[in-house]
Amino acid sequence: MAAVTQQPAPGSAGPVNLREPAGWRRTKNGLMTGLMWLAFLIVLVPLVLVLYTVVSKGAAAINWQFLSSPTIPPNIMPLGSGGMGPAVVGTLEITGFAALIAIPVGVLGAVYLNEYGGNGILAKVIAFMSDVMTGVPSIVMGLFIYTIWTLQFGYSGMGGSFALACLMLPVVIRSSYEMLRLVPNSLREGSYALGASKARVILTVVLPSAVGGIVSGALLAVARAAGETAPLLFTILTVEQTNSNLFSGANTALSTQIFANATSPYVGAEQRAWGAALTLIAITFILMIVARIVTARFTRYSH
Repeated sequence: MAAVTQQPAPGSAGPVNLREPAGWRRTKNGLMTGLMWLAFLIVLVPLVLVLYTVVSKGAAAINWQFLSSPTIPPNIMPLGSGGMGPAVVGTLEITGFAALIAIPVGVLGAVYLNEYGGNGILAKVIAFMSDVMTGVPSIVMGLFIYTIWTLQFGYSGMGGSFALACLMLPVVIRSSYEMLRLVPNSLREGSYALGASKARVILTVVLPSAVGGIVSGALLAVARAAGETAPLLFTILTVEQTNSNLFSGANTALSTQIFANATSPYVGAEQRAWGAALTLIAITFILMIVARIVTARFTRYSH
């Protein structure tokens, strides 16, 4: 079939071919769509394998006794003995307090960078330092908190929270900043035209519009922090008893228990490690669902 042509417009050089550009665009669109699906499948394969391995090896250990019983040393051999009760409590305490430190500070830092800082020197310094902190190894952060906190005040959950907060902070800043940039300027300008102050525009227009992305970034930071082991080895130690006092005394967490049990040659310890790994994934998944529900309700009421 002959290509469809159109008579040249006044001032143009010749006839315009309408069929070939449209066909080439469709071809590129199909090619890029296929490549995106291929990339999605490639990324999905290791994720599915990891989840399958953890669930298949850790599901047998999960029960109420495992989630509530005291932990035992890794060299205890009987299968089914011991639990991760103190580690679950320690993980929730340490990660939760770290989130209380890092998320508000990170969101405020992102608001300053996007709404107030502009091209100022302070904004450039904050952006540069947040990028640098993103690439700092977690063990270095643990050594930093060990030097300035643990050596002065001893092992405690507070030191672990400080270390995890330092790891979470750059992730929260960068993700929140990118979400705030996506809010259209027309929303801000419309609010200013109605006489709203800058602070009110940020609180009632900008942040509610970006709350979904901000929560996603915060969850990503929490998930990263909850699975960190190296900083906690330097700050909380690893004990077998529940320590509900975050500010004093050594503590424990699921990540450190996974490390201690997974490196043990005993079968019972390895089973407890897989069970603790599955528990950690389940906690992160539950937090994600709760945060999504809260975000959806908040977004609906804000509009």
